[in-house]
Amino acid sequence: MKSKLFKIIRALFLLVLGMFLGKFLFSSPEVDTVPIPSTMKYRKVGISEDTTRLAQNQAFDGKIIEVKKGGSIQAAVNEAKPGDLIRVFPGTYSENVYVDKDNISLQGVVINGDWPTLDGKKEINDAFLYSGNGILIENFKIVNYKGNGVMGQAGNNFVIRNNWIIDTGVYGIFPQYGKNGLIEHNVLSVIADAAIYVGMCDNVDVLHNEVFDSVAGIEIENSRHCLVENNYAHDNTGGLLAFVTPGLPIKTTFDVILRNNFVVNNNHENFGAPGSTVAGIPPGTGILIMAADDVIIENNIITGNNNSGITIVDLPTGAPSAKDPNSEPNPDRVIILDNIMYENGNDPTGELKAIMLTQMDTKGPDIFAYGGGTGSTIRDKNRYRTFGLDHYGPAQITDTRDITTFTMDAPVPPRSVSKEELGELTYYGVCAGCHAFGNRLIGPPTEILQAIHNGNPQGIVDYINNPKNLREDYPEMPPQDYLADDAKMAVAEYILNMKE
Repeated sequence: MKSKLFKIIRALFLLVLGMFLGKFLFSSPEVDTVPIPSTMKYRKVGISEDTTRLAQNQAFDGKIIEVKKGGSIQAAVNEAKPGDLIRVFPGTYSENVYVDKDNISLQGVVINGDWPTLDGKKEINDAFLYSGNGILIENFKIVNYKGNGVMGQAGNNFVIRNNWIIDTGVYGIFPQYGKNGLIEHNVLSVIADAAIYVGMCDNVDVLHNEVFDSVAGIEIENSRHCLVENNYAHDNTGGLLAFVTPGLPIKTTFDVILRNNFVVNNNHENFGAPGSTVAGIPPGTGILIMAADDVIIENNIITGNNNSGITIVDLPTGAPSAKDPNSEPNPDRVIILDNIMYENGNDPTGELKAIMLTQMDTKGPDIFAYGGGTGSTIRDKNRYRTFGLDHYGPAQITDTRDITTFTMDAPVPPRSVSKEELGELTYYGVCAGCHAFGNRLIGPPTEILQAIHNGNPQGIVDYINNPKNLREDYPEMPPQDYLADDAKMAVAEYILNMKE
């Protein structure tokens, strides 16, 4: 009786704690207006000085363009010049906004709880697409898109914050092939792949976000130097992920810190696209590390994840069907420091369940490691219920408090693109999020595209301009007709000449 009463009290405590933390960390105040944000020229991305309070003290010499209800955000972008601020007032805007200019700030104005809302009506693919550098997107509600809420295509020095993103298709926030970015204070839910997906990026901080009711909460994929801190990942299939996807042009994930996060009750059924990488995530996965190196897991509260609190696997275990001889498959030098972990593994599934039954145990562990990898360590192995950590040595560090950000103090320059590099940049920044060699992501593998359009780059260009969904087992590809004609042909030729 006492045990049952204790469990009820603890459950009520966690519920109240979660409600308080969600409101305290992730809610937005009602404001009549918001201050002018600092431009990337002045903004020190990712550190404590990057606040709107400080921004009020910074010089602003751009133009303020206002968009009122019934107006067009894209028309304002077309008018804007580098350094300008576009302020969007409450109203519903059903459009795709494409930003191909540098140093443009898009700022929603929330008045008495009324947000500027981008509604795709399940007819439009993406809310915001940006390829410019120094882009700021903040204070928007984004709902009902088919593709992505916010997608970056090779843009550096980005800030995406304080947005409310619901049911936007494949990804919620998706910077691809960008460097030096900050993703903070966003709330995302009902995303069919990853709510926040950092793909092939460097130097990105992901801070103070809430992600729930999605397949993957926060995903660091083929990216380096990323800090994931103080996020609330709950009720997803998998909470926090750091892994290597085979077949992409960038082959590594390393130097990632997962710190001070709440990873709670990630037991949602997996509704990812069949055959995609995330479709293989077992429900009940708190944190997943797959083939990523130099990952540090520190001071997280990890509880109620029914399969396992932390899962660490190599590529043959986690993605057995993927083929990429150039991807090193093992998770090396993973460091597990102090974390609070309990009530994980209550209902393991699939392979983990079978493995635990060989140990005469029907419960999954707090920490599960399986497959290859060397050099990994743990601060206190006896503190947790573990499996597969026999080769883990004692950690040589106690904390990471000296690392406050992975972003750069000054903006990094835009990527220089020669005519010869245009196809590669376009493929990295636009195509690689959905297409990989020897591995199914959202779209068909790259080698299938090569077979269909062998010797016919114009065929790929035509499809980019006007895609048709010819395969029932793949989602519809969004048109990329906004790309310049030379970029379309360059990426078509690049795809046809690619080798594994």
